[in-house]
Amino acid sequence: MMKITFIGAGSTVFAKNVLGDCILTPEFGKFDIALFDIDKQRLEDSKNMLENINANVKSGARIYATMDRRDALKDADFVVNAIQVGGYDPCTI
Repeated sequence: MMKITFIGAGSTVFAKNVLGDCILTPEFGKFDIALFDIDKQRLEDSKNMLENINANVKSGARIYATMDRRDALKDADFVVNAIQVGGYDPCTI
């Protein structure tokens, strides 16, 4: 089964745009999405949002969130690196 790892998943809008498109692509079939971020709350927010999309379209994606980078990267077929240097706060100024 294909696995997509998303590093910097706390960027909820970007995660929705990239992974939402993957979830909406029926050709992907069943696949795993591993979400990683250093901000636990933002990570959970992204996971919940993607699970809602997944449930609404009845996709075959399995989504999990982790704060363990090695776990997220293990056996990944594709990795999206969407970290923001300096974290989230600098972009809110």
